[in-house]
Amino acid sequence: ESGGREDTPWALVDAARLHEAAKRCRDEPALLMDMLHCEFAVDYEDRIQMIYVLYSTPQNHKAVLRVNLPADKPEVDTVTDLWTVADWYERETHDLFGVEFPGNADLSPLLLYEGFEGHPGLKSFPLHDYEEW
Repeated sequence: ESGGREDTPWALVDAARLHEAAKRCRDEPALLMDMLHCEFAVDYEDRIQMIYVLYSTPQNHKAVLRVNLPADKPEVDTVTDLWTVADWYERETHDLFGVEFPGNADLSPLLLYEGFEGHPGLKSFPLHDYEEW
């Protein structure tokens, strides 16, 4: 599996250890990843992969954490206590991919309306009435 850009270090982290790894990235003096630049999901059908792009404003470097989640029950602890912006990213990911974030106090819909059925970011989501011309 490709790690993305060659100049960006990345690590595959077990879901149970994500919060610990993220906290270390934020607090370790050699890293100081004080900014969660982006957090998003990718549907590989057999798994959902969460991607966390971290950035250090004092040291001007970045890194990526990746977490593989089971497609049938995607769940990983929130990082909102580390970076408050994660709340919006987690709500969006919950809307589109159905990922649960234990510890996030508000997973109310951000992009979809209350009661929307399904998760349109998933490859398995049916695109009704879509016809390519």
